[in-house]
Amino acid sequence: MKIRVNVMLKEGVLDPQGKAIGHALEVLGFANVGEVRVGKTMELEIATDDREKALAQGEAMARELLANLVIEDFAVEVVG
Repeated sequence: MKIRVNVMLKEGVLDPQGKAIGHALEVLGFANVGEVRVGKTMELEIATDDREKALAQGEAMARELLANLVIEDFAVEVVG
């Protein structure tokens, strides 16, 4: 089963990469773009057919390694 883990900076945490991308988009003429936030996405193949077990394992991996819980939030979803 394939899962996707999306990790984003928490609200209120400065995102310099997002700020730089937002500025570059403005310079390129995309003036209607508001705040830009940058995150990361990981897709993992889990050797199980049990949806709940795959989600639980994805959450455990995010908590232990994939996300910095001090400054990041994460979401796990089954994608296949």
